[in-house]
Amino acid sequence: MNLVLILIGVIAFIVIATSKFKLHPFLTLILAAFIAAFAYGLPSGDIAKTITTGFGNILGYIGLVIVLGTIIGIILEKSGAAITMADVVIKVLGKRFPTLTMSIIGYIVSIPVFCDSGFVILNSLKQSMANRMQVSSVSMSVALATGLYATHTFVPPTPGPIAAAGNLGLESNLGLVIGVGLFVAAVASFAGMLWANRFAGVEPDGEGAEELKAQANDFESLKQSYGTLPSPLKAFAPIFVPILLICLGSVANFPSAPFGKEGLFSLLVFLGQPVNALLIGLFLSALLLKSTNKIAEFSERISQGLVAAAPIILITGAGGAFGAVLKATPIGDFLGSSLSALGVGIFMPFIVAAALKSAQGSSTVALVATSALVAPMLGDIGLGSEMGRVLTVMAIGAGAMTVSHANDSFFWVVTQFSRMSVTQAYKAQTMATLIQGVTSMLAVYVLSLVLL
Repeated sequence: MNLVLILIGVIAFIVIATSKFKLHPFLTLILAAFIAAFAYGLPSGDIAKTITTGFGNILGYIGLVIVLGTIIGIILEKSGAAITMADVVIKVLGKRFPTLTMSIIGYIVSIPVFCDSGFVILNSLKQSMANRMQVSSVSMSVALATGLYATHTFVPPTPGPIAAAGNLGLESNLGLVIGVGLFVAAVASFAGMLWANRFAGVEPDGEGAEELKAQANDFESLKQSYGTLPSPLKAFAPIFVPILLICLGSVANFPSAPFGKEGLFSLLVFLGQPVNALLIGLFLSALLLKSTNKIAEFSERISQGLVAAAPIILITGAGGAFGAVLKATPIGDFLGSSLSALGVGIFMPFIVAAALKSAQGSSTVALVATSALVAPMLGDIGLGSEMGRVLTVMAIGAGAMTVSHANDSFFWVVTQFSRMSVTQAYKAQTMATLIQGVTSMLAVYVLSLVLL
């Protein structure tokens, strides 16, 4: 019982330090690792080595993937590629299903671009579509936000799912994580869109709501500010080519050897390694550069990507350090045997991630901390297989979106740009993320019944 009380105390420390005292998650997780190490009685001479080894092991592979994915996202954001993607979806779907169109735009754009940035970029497009189609901007805002949120929490190369996959030993099989993640994210996105439709006749009631009509013209101004937009092929290639290569690499490694054991097999395995695939994506993104001095612009975008990736990398490494300490203690075996007797199974990672997310606000921190926490006990609760670990990543992702409220920066981005009052945003956006999280968890549970 003392083992559990110590763990509860460490989790409480993480929540209080990040939410109440606003301590950076990196330092919080490192301190949590030291606290857990001392509390569980690890030999004092081994503590620093355990923490530094855990920090280095997770970043030895995942760190480069996070950096490359972030740089690609920055280039797509700055070049207007996200606007091109949105235009393509609108042309394909037309104007008959406005909230579905908005949800799909968010679903696609948030694979490479952070959901916060994606909402800011697409806000004027959303408002323009709402005005042209005579649809409530509240419903369009929720549809866009939930579409963005879905792939942000489930689909690599977004850093949170990558970090969770790394903590659970799936860094060499991200293709499977991507494939399952795209499906679960689609379920979450569809659930968010259905909730958005409930607000079809509701207008925003926050400060500045009357100014929204003027934003209809902002989208054309925004498009013009990018100059000549990239073609659809150039816009989609930097993200979908790497995803395709990673998935083909995973297929090549299937026991049935669909591509043989040499030649094409070797090529696909090489190109399907996430670092190699994303490096190809990075070079494809260079085609989006517009200035006369492309090398200087490329270097600037890389610098911006490194700045954006640095805190995520440090948080991920700190999560790896925390996880290494927990693996060195008996808590994993104890909790695993206890939870397996209770039959909680796949719902346990969801509950932990949801508690962390709701308490401290960051989906990435919830993904990193929960994956580090549950990694030692997966075998004992029947989730030690490769597919079991993949579904655990999905369960943690479902928890990490439950719920987005006032302690989450994304909540405020959606609220402020949509001109919703806080009360209205809780009814529309926060409830939407609750529905998304529960619905996607149910989808994960059904998948576990079929695949495990």
